[in-house]
Amino acid sequence: MEKFCLKWNDFQLNVSKSFSSLRKERDFFDVTLVSDDEKHISAHKVVLSASSEFFKSILKKASHSSPMIYLSGVNSKDLSCIMDYIYQGEVQLFQDQLDSFLDTAQKLKIDGLIGGNAKEETKEEMDPDIVEEIIA
Repeated sequence: MEKFCLKWNDFQLNVSKSFSSLRKERDFFDVTLVSDDEKHISAHKVVLSASSEFFKSILKKASHSSPMIYLSGVNSKDLSCIMDYIYQGEVQLFQDQLDSFLDTAQKLKIDGLIGGNAKEETKEEMDPDIVEEIIA
């Protein structure tokens, strides 16, 4: 019997557009991130988990269906830029924002922005002081 392979040539582009669309239309949000300056940013658990071992580890343990996560030491400006990067695959920054943004990306272990392979790090190596989970 002959086997066929069907491939969607624009798969990556379509998924990227879908993520941006979901965020823009504010559809299906199921987690809220809270910055140090108390700004609330809604997101999708699956997108955060796919982009960061830090978020994946926290969200696996969250028992609430729509958790609220306080990110100590993370300001809303950097967090908003991180969300742009996660959902769109790129972010526009001024040079004076770069160091703070990269420090935040390192804390949150954002794939594509940190040195080494974050997926190989163990849970014990994650910084436990940066996050406190608050159940809404």
